[in-house]
Amino acid sequence: MKKTRRNHAPAFEAKVALEAARDEATVTELSRKYGVHVNQIRAWKEQLLTGTVGLFGSGAEVQRDQDELVKDLHAKIGELTVERGFLSKALKR
Repeated sequence: MKKTRRNHAPAFEAKVALEAARDEATVTELSRKYGVHVNQIRAWKEQLLTGTVGLFGSGAEVQRDQDELVKDLHAKIGELTVERGFLSKALKR
């Protein structure tokens, strides 16, 4: 018999993650209470805690981080383009 994956509603995940973040009960107790694996509750809690940073961060800060990422990616694209050109010329010889 094959087990199917259970899909939880986002509201349920948020509820469990909030309870885990409050530390009123252990993760093991929450696992028993809601019938969800301990690792899943930990993952939801981590997702909640890392996701809330974006809520309170300034829009300018987020934009600056994205601009830096785009700049780094453009630099990497240029580097790979030069490398590819060099290698294609070397292989033609």
